[in-house]
Amino acid sequence: MNGATDVVARKKGREARSRKKKYSSGNGHSSSGSIGNGGANEVSDSGDSRRSDRMAMRKKRVHRAKARKTSGGRSSAMSLCLVSTAMFAMYLLVCIIFFRNLPGGGGGGMKGLVKRTKEKVSQLRAKHSMRNEVKKVAERLVEIREESEVEAAEVPAQKKSPVPVGVWPISIRDEEGNFEEIKHPGIDDGHVTMDVPRFWAEDPVAIHENKLMSRERALSIGTCITPDPKTGSSTRGDECPLNERTVFVAIASYRDWQCVDTVTSIFSAAKHPERIRVAVVDQIVAGEDGSCDVPRSPCGGDPDQPLCLYKNQIDVFQMEAELAVGPVFARHLGHRLYRGEYYSMQSDAHVTFTRGWDVDIISQIEATGDEMAVLSTYLTDIVGSIDQKTGLSLRKTRPIMCNTEYEGGAQGKHLRHLSQPEGMPDIHGMPQLQPYWAAGYSFSRGHFIAAVPYDLYQPMIFQGEEMSIGLRGFTIGYDFFAPEKSVCFHSYAKGVNAAARNKVPHFWEHSEKFSGTGVKAMKRLLGIVNMNPEVDPSEWNHAEEARYGLGGVRKTSKFYELYGIDVKKKTTQRHLCQFVRGRMHNMFMKHLRSDGMGIDYSKIDFKWIDPRPQDK
Repeated sequence: MNGATDVVARKKGREARSRKKKYSSGNGHSSSGSIGNGGANEVSDSGDSRRSDRMAMRKKRVHRAKARKTSGGRSSAMSLCLVSTAMFAMYLLVCIIFFRNLPGGGGGGMKGLVKRTKEKVSQLRAKHSMRNEVKKVAERLVEIREESEVEAAEVPAQKKSPVPVGVWPISIRDEEGNFEEIKHPGIDDGHVTMDVPRFWAEDPVAIHENKLMSRERALSIGTCITPDPKTGSSTRGDECPLNERTVFVAIASYRDWQCVDTVTSIFSAAKHPERIRVAVVDQIVAGEDGSCDVPRSPCGGDPDQPLCLYKNQIDVFQMEAELAVGPVFARHLGHRLYRGEYYSMQSDAHVTFTRGWDVDIISQIEATGDEMAVLSTYLTDIVGSIDQKTGLSLRKTRPIMCNTEYEGGAQGKHLRHLSQPEGMPDIHGMPQLQPYWAAGYSFSRGHFIAAVPYDLYQPMIFQGEEMSIGLRGFTIGYDFFAPEKSVCFHSYAKGVNAAARNKVPHFWEHSEKFSGTGVKAMKRLLGIVNMNPEVDPSEWNHAEEARYGLGGVRKTSKFYELYGIDVKKKTTQRHLCQFVRGRMHNMFMKHLRSDGMGIDYSKIDFKWIDPRPQDK
């Protein structure tokens, strides 16, 4: 078995070697280093001889390889040396040619290159240094911004100026988007709203700041038709020439056919109509009533009519007559149309002006020397007052506001101005100081209606508005004067004008729609000016009381004490006109402040007491 096995094993070994040999001789290379030599020698049957042959062959191969290596290495090194030498020589030649062709030529070229190289290195270093500096500055700016943001968060932002920039010419027609929606004051549930112009000065308190207005602040209000040649500003203060100072005229009209004649008279009689802007609140019934800015005949056929020539200086705010709730609301809307004019005037819608009225009234107000002066009066009747040929006044007398009394009614007791005495002026060369203000005619600096706007929340008020505006103006620092000469006259419903004027409807024709609103409005009116101490303040509306309220220059109690008004007993000391016409002006005007910013009533110790209480 062992012999047989050994035979088989040897046979398998021979078969294996035979296959390997065949594979080797096929490709001339050995797949295992122990078999074949390129197929050049045959394999012996003897193992020892085969090992000896393989060892001898291996030594020969090693010897030949060493010989080839030695011979090839020497020749390769020599070749590499020759090639390197040639390349170096060529490089050297190129460098010499390059350096000699540098700017500066000759031997200085290399030095120039070195010099420029050093400069470039210096520049790069400087640039790097600058980048570092810029980086540091940028980091510091970030720090500053962050600090500013922190400060801005801690410190309240500065308020914008309460006085807008005055512009001339101007019109609310150019102010689309500058209207605001308000609730109609006569309808409690607020379901009726109106789009109305915004106030020129949104916050009256920001103008007077509940203290005496500075002259600088006062002069920052008022436009000039010719801008400052240096700054281009239309606001030039008292440097604006008198004949270039703009005039705003506010008119509240209720279905009044004479409104168009009043506007015509304003422009046609003025010496400088180019500086006048008229704003009308026109309460009409569409299809029945004409508009205040539509002339009697078409402009195409008669283009020289004042309403045609100065149409761009007329603003009309139309509203439906059935929404009218009295003169206070209408005049409130009128005050919203003011746009920073130098002077402001308020007039009824049935008034005729004298020739040159604008120059006349401006000269009168300037004669007072009082920046806070307001010229106001009940106008004299038009009949027999104006010369039809010259357009000048025929009157030498003028009314003065000094007669008032309490009256009762559905809205409660309140002060109402009575008929005012008219006579020759007691003071000459300037208007005369008086205690009261009248709604039918008022002329002042523009800041008066910016600081004392009509109250939005007083619907269905007819009597009492004058005491409200007068007292509020007094506490803000304004002084009231009777003009020395009348510059316009009123068409009353009497005499030859009775029939025509009595055809004009009145706002109370729709009063049933607003029943009860007048009573509440009167409580507010009296409450704001401290005339109803018997009424609990919780009973009246305090909405926007600061905007439509009192100032901080004078107290209402000072006014009541001066002129003999008892707000608790609802009585007045009569015969006040005796004092007003005789002594008031001379006694009080000597306390006009040196800068012209109103009379200093803190220096006035006076209390009117009726000298003839037994006289009715």
